[in-house]
Amino acid sequence: MAQSDGKNTAMQLSQSVAVERHEEPGLGVVGAIWIDNPPVNALSQHVREGLAAAVPAVADDPEMQAAVIVCRGRTFIAGADIREFGKPRLPPDTNEVRRMIEKSPKPFVAAIHGTALGGGLEMAMACHFRVADKEARLGLPEVKLGILPGGGGTQRLPRLVGVPRALEMVTSGEHITAAEALDLGLIDGVVDGLVNTSLAVGAFRFALRAVAEGRGLPRVRDIESHRAAVRETSAAGSPARPAGSTLPRFASSASRRRRDCRSTRV
Repeated sequence: MAQSDGKNTAMQLSQSVAVERHEEPGLGVVGAIWIDNPPVNALSQHVREGLAAAVPAVADDPEMQAAVIVCRGRTFIAGADIREFGKPRLPPDTNEVRRMIEKSPKPFVAAIHGTALGGGLEMAMACHFRVADKEARLGLPEVKLGILPGGGGTQRLPRLVGVPRALEMVTSGEHITAAEALDLGLIDGVVDGLVNTSLAVGAFRFALRAVAEGRGLPRVRDIESHRAAVRETSAAGSPARPAGSTLPRFASSASRRRRDCRSTRV
């Protein structure tokens, strides 16, 4: 069902997901994919269903130039829906939704506030770009539940932040701040302002500027610098590590992305 306020129109895609046609004057039109699944916007079946429907909805709209995933309430996607644990998994599969987003012909931007944890961060890493408000925290805390990230986090995180830091984050389950995430290259920008609508507008503008600047469709899974870093380390010997470090001897692969990343305040 579509709703309109004159300039912007919204269509409900599932119980908890709607896509809104949002126009930013002078910049263009984005598809704002709103998730509203309180209390923490967990990746319930109806959220996955709505996100899967959003990809073709944006792709097929000739006016929408990009898509932005943004959540209502107090947080971005905070992870899997624990109420579904131990039950038969209903389609669509979360990893299939991530693949659909990665393959989208139009760029997807994750707008992060509150926390992006576990499956939420993994969903954000499947997007082409990520922005966050300055109070956001990000992490893969699955180890604290006795499990490992199962949605591509162990593959995508090293490609963004380098093997040593990714290994530390996965094995400790620690959260990092938006400022740390920006420095590491995990996100592409920080939106100033604590109000959720301010984050949304900043993300909309970031998405449209990325299109205007011709930044394309960068896919995290295509980043290969971490592999080269590991090969170079094996050939040249391990770099020195801090005293007492228990991390394996890997070279960092994040430095190049940090240089290439447009680390800006949106």
